[in-house]
Amino acid sequence: MSMYGRDPWGGPLEICHDSATDDDRSRNMDLDRAALSRTLDETQQSWLLAGPGDQGRKKKRYVDLGCLLVSRKIFLWTVGVLLAAAALAGIAAGIAKAIPRHHSPPPPPDQYTVALRKALMFFNAQKSGKLPKHNNVPWRGDSCLKDGRSDQSFRRDLSGGYYDAGDAVKFNFPAAFSMTLLSWSVIEYSAKYEAAGELGHVRDTIKWGADYLLKTFNSTADTIDRLVAQVGSAATASGSTQPNDQYCWMRPEEIDYPRPVTECHSCPDLAGEMAAALAAASIVFKDNRAYSHKLLHGATTVWKFASDRNKRGSGSYSPRGSDAAKFYNSTNYFDEAVWGGTWMYLATGNSSYLERVTDPKLAKRAGAFSGGPNYGVFSWNNKLPGAQVLLSRLRLFLSPGYPYEEMLRTFHNQTTIIMCSYLPVFKSFNRTKGGLIQLNHGMPQPLQYVANAAFLASVFSDYLEASDTPGWDCGPHFYSIEVLRSFARTQIEYILGKNHLKMSYVVGYGKHYPKNVHHRGASIPKKGGHRGCTGGWHWRDSKNANPNIITGAMVAGPDRHDGFKDARKNRNYTEATLAGNAGLVAALVALSGEGHGVDRNTMFSAVPPMFPSPPPPPAPWKP
Repeated sequence: MSMYGRDPWGGPLEICHDSATDDDRSRNMDLDRAALSRTLDETQQSWLLAGPGDQGRKKKRYVDLGCLLVSRKIFLWTVGVLLAAAALAGIAAGIAKAIPRHHSPPPPPDQYTVALRKALMFFNAQKSGKLPKHNNVPWRGDSCLKDGRSDQSFRRDLSGGYYDAGDAVKFNFPAAFSMTLLSWSVIEYSAKYEAAGELGHVRDTIKWGADYLLKTFNSTADTIDRLVAQVGSAATASGSTQPNDQYCWMRPEEIDYPRPVTECHSCPDLAGEMAAALAAASIVFKDNRAYSHKLLHGATTVWKFASDRNKRGSGSYSPRGSDAAKFYNSTNYFDEAVWGGTWMYLATGNSSYLERVTDPKLAKRAGAFSGGPNYGVFSWNNKLPGAQVLLSRLRLFLSPGYPYEEMLRTFHNQTTIIMCSYLPVFKSFNRTKGGLIQLNHGMPQPLQYVANAAFLASVFSDYLEASDTPGWDCGPHFYSIEVLRSFARTQIEYILGKNHLKMSYVVGYGKHYPKNVHHRGASIPKKGGHRGCTGGWHWRDSKNANPNIITGAMVAGPDRHDGFKDARKNRNYTEATLAGNAGLVAALVALSGEGHGVDRNTMFSAVPPMFPSPPPPPAPWKP
């Protein structure tokens, strides 16, 4: 039998027999196991895993991004594209920045802002002493550097401060009032001053005046027995040829005649106003702690002098026959007691001051309930209307309650009566045909009173708005705050040129304004040498325009028929004063800019909380 089987498909079934022996196969299997157990390197693995024809290709490389494995080539391309895009964006931004753009110009300042910037310049022209480098009045220079020292009975430095008007007398009573009024306007409207670019300017103006006031008494002491009331002399007896600040007509820089110092030992009116000025300034400069404390200490010292019953005497800083009585006579000192005490309370937060000013007896003596033809006419001689507006602010914003509420409500009611008197419908004051309110009843120099009233009306309307009060009552009638603002605007616009003469009463504002201002420094050329006491009479009597423009000076104003004479020798028309310009500045800043509103909190920065803080809540209950 054959050992070969047959294939069913016709072929032989043959078993192929390997010639290798079983031992050889076993040995080869052992070698293969060793090869398989050895770790292969990367190249070997690629050989092993490569398919046919793969051995000649380049190996791909990858970048491990942590959670993602990315081809290195793609990664590099992506980074390159991003860097190129960033570079192009930077170049484009640089080109765009370099290309000049046509920005639309900012809107022009309103008329009140323009006039405000000029009105502040008047104070630069009135500075006495060694002037700062950037005073910006080219025709002015250092003057009266020996004030105080040249007086043999005084012998202390009184340089600095401000000349009152066209002469060279430094009257401390109206000067202190001017500084108080400027400080009040800064406290209320510092944001508006800053928007107009004048905040630094007005602060410098106040500091110049406050520094001088501190020289007029021993401001480092706790108690004093005298004050300086004025420097210089202006009273001239008929036929007298004694050189003084009224008889002589010369530039302040050339003054060589004696300038006496007038002191007072019983002057609560002057002391009360000086306390108000220093206290208000201490709030303005509260960001300068050392200087603010210096001002407040001086205010406290001079207030003690004002409150000392033994020092009151006749109660007036202006005795009969004095310069002060002729030019700035004080008729009462109780209004300064309310005014000064209010500012002392606001500057210190000491409730004893508030108790004093809310004493019904003091209010009655100050004339809070008497009415009369001059009731509500705010001026250097009558501070009561301003004090009542301030105390109304206290009631509207803080509402102190008992025991002050009754008198504060009375002051608030009196303030609303004053605001009613400003409206034409009540006929408390006459008006010219051109619409100017006659607060001084047709007497000369009306504009200073008008400017003060415009400020009070504006600031009180802002108080009402800030306290969410839409208006106020005048008897059975209710008037919106816009009516009050309209009064303020129409009066200031009259001053700025909206009158039948089409003339601005602020020098340098508009195209038509007074050219012959009653002012010695402005009327005499700077060049020409020393001309002596009477050498300037030539310019005083000249009809030619002043060679120097005293920018920002608000002149005394028109008569009761809207008439005006631009004559240098007629001071009732053409003289400008510190107090008048302070009221103008305050009114202008209140009306300037867009919108309304006062700084609610700065005025009360020293006033403690009216009511104690509520106790903390009890600890949570634990079972």
